[in-house]
Amino acid sequence: MTHHNDSMPSSSHEHDGVVLFAHGSRDPLWSKPMEAVAARIAADRPDLAVQCAYLELSEPDLPQVVRGMAAGGVGRITIVPMFLGTGRHAREDLPLLVQELRTEHPTLDLHVQQAIGEDERMTALMAQIACAPFDTKEELHKGLDT
Repeated sequence: MTHHNDSMPSSSHEHDGVVLFAHGSRDPLWSKPMEAVAARIAADRPDLAVQCAYLELSEPDLPQVVRGMAAGGVGRITIVPMFLGTGRHAREDLPLLVQELRTEHPTLDLHVQQAIGEDERMTALMAQIACAPFDTKEELHKGLDT
């Protein structure tokens, strides 16, 4: 699913894009959270083109997305590996794909972020979510104790 704000002002300069890069799955429901993140980015940052891309088992793949964004005038793309850690896909497969894309699109500025799960903000958010039932229970007990 591509998200792009049609009301974005036209200009002669290139604009920026974000690709949420994930593994992929045969299960069509698997991609719903990724699509929700893309929709949130599109709503919060209408100046950015945003699209999901998948390594395997789902469409579209990374080369398709990058080609489409480049054809649409995107000049700078940030690829966000939507993995909890830097495993083989982020460490080996993604760099090879990006190298091929840089060769294919030498004027395109491609940047790859660290795996999303390795960002301290994500670590803190996951810890907060994991502890939320206990925080709520504690607050509930606090309310009963007064």
